[in-house]
Amino acid sequence: MTLALDADITVRPAESVDTAAIARLCGQLGYPSTVEDVDRRLGGARRDADSAVFVADSMRGGVVGWVHARALHLLTRDACAEIAGLVVEEGRRGRGIGGRLMAAAEEWARQQGFSTLRLRSNVVRDEAHAFYRERGYASSKTSLLFTKTL
Repeated sequence: MTLALDADITVRPAESVDTAAIARLCGQLGYPSTVEDVDRRLGGARRDADSAVFVADSMRGGVVGWVHARALHLLTRDACAEIAGLVVEEGRRGRGIGGRLMAAAEEWARQQGFSTLRLRSNVVRDEAHAFYRERGYASSKTSLLFTKTL
């Protein structure tokens, strides 16, 4: 079943008034966050010239998605841009919103002078993998993430 595209969406840079919606969407992505957490994190991202956060704002429902892009500077490869997070409201998926958010991130990356945009996606997110492949992204590596609380 193909859903109708959402024509009432405006993609724009995230603002501090978006924190509650972004926090709610973080939970849908699997990363429960408080409004205070997101307010602090978004403030840091907005002050960082190497980072951009865009939201999909709907006239009928407020913020229904977001994407966070950032510069990635490594010693092992030329600098590139990376998607640090992307989510669209569960009930609004499949309507072109994620594609519009990705297009905004890609345009930001081009404007920053990057020729590559990469992202990481959990191995269990099969629908997300199909979404990225449909947009020309190819899987180039499988790895493990190790974390230590300091």
